[in-house]
Amino acid sequence: MRLVLPNLLVVAALIVLVFGTKKLRTLGGDLGSAIKGFKKAMNDDETNCAEKRRKRLRQRSSLIKSKQGSV
Repeated sequence: MRLVLPNLLVVAALIVLVFGTKKLRTLGGDLGSAIKGFKKAMNDDETNCAEKRRKRLRQRSSLIKSKQGSV
């Protein structure tokens, strides 16, 4: 069975009839908020990883400098 425009329109109309426009609007808003929150968490995680990586590099470079100074 192929999904063509008339079939999709019938399915969409049935969904609107079953759930109603208010429920679908609320569901769409909740889904949008969830996606936005997920993207924000992913960006925050990447930022935290980059900060930790920079901190480790600074620590390593300071250890190397201290070893070179003691030799």
